[in-house]
Amino acid sequence: MDATILEELKSCPGPLYREKIKKINPVTGGCIHQAWELILETGQKFFAKTCHRDKFAMLSFEADGLHILNKNINHDFLIVPEPLIVQQLSNSAILLMSWMDLNVGSEKKLGKGLALLHKESIKYNQNSFGWGKDGFIGSSPQIGGWGQNWGEFFVNKRLIPQLEMSQAWGMPSLTTELKTKMSTFLNKHKPSPSLVHGDLWKGNTSTSQSNKGVLYDPAIWWADREVDIAMTKLFGGFSKDFYIEYERIWKLPSDNLQRINIYNLYHLLNHANIFGGEYKTQCFSTMNSIIDFLN
Repeated sequence: MDATILEELKSCPGPLYREKIKKINPVTGGCIHQAWELILETGQKFFAKTCHRDKFAMLSFEADGLHILNKNINHDFLIVPEPLIVQQLSNSAILLMSWMDLNVGSEKKLGKGLALLHKESIKYNQNSFGWGKDGFIGSSPQIGGWGQNWGEFFVNKRLIPQLEMSQAWGMPSLTTELKTKMSTFLNKHKPSPSLVHGDLWKGNTSTSQSNKGVLYDPAIWWADREVDIAMTKLFGGFSKDFYIEYERIWKLPSDNLQRINIYNLYHLLNHANIFGGEYKTQCFSTMNSIIDFLN
């Protein structure tokens, strides 16, 4: 971590004010920001993300998501890092969070806690899907705004922006007929808006030393809860216990598997637009499967 960042950070109101940092360790795993473990002379630890100041909006959106999740989760089952400082500095930006010691353990509480988040948050929705401002999915923009028609919102505000970017490498745009079919199909099961993590793959979850579920790196919005469940199956890695405990709290509709390809096309397109490679092939294959199914 650059010494300038540290000096500026010490001048910010918060837990590092006038404290001496004993050690800084790089933390691996991310591909967008640099990540660090900060250890104070008192022994207290913090987790920090840093990036160029031009990407401050990404850290700010993440901090908002962490804050909202902390307000809505059941803390008996889930833990979310607390955002302590999100600051744009002279040349950099930083998000400082509470440190968590993670553990490879049972995902029972993770599944139960996610179901409770989805189920209980419905009580506080505004009967609309979306989010109040533009955000990010990875390093790509995730368009803000609201809509009461779930199918139209997902197609127009999630799929189409990614498809417009993907046309540069050969993905076709959606025909008017296919847009209508997708929207109509997604509306059939009449979902209510739940607060969703939004980027729920294995790498954005963990378990604590007490086997509570841990969520981080959110891309939150109000959506059909199935968008989270669908993504857990995109890159694999979640245990049977996770799904069993989720459904103990809130059983999924028997036809939920029919919507997985449409929901996960959003993330496949995003990965293809950012990373390219095999994700492009997966996009073509998934799109063809969706067209065959809807026809």
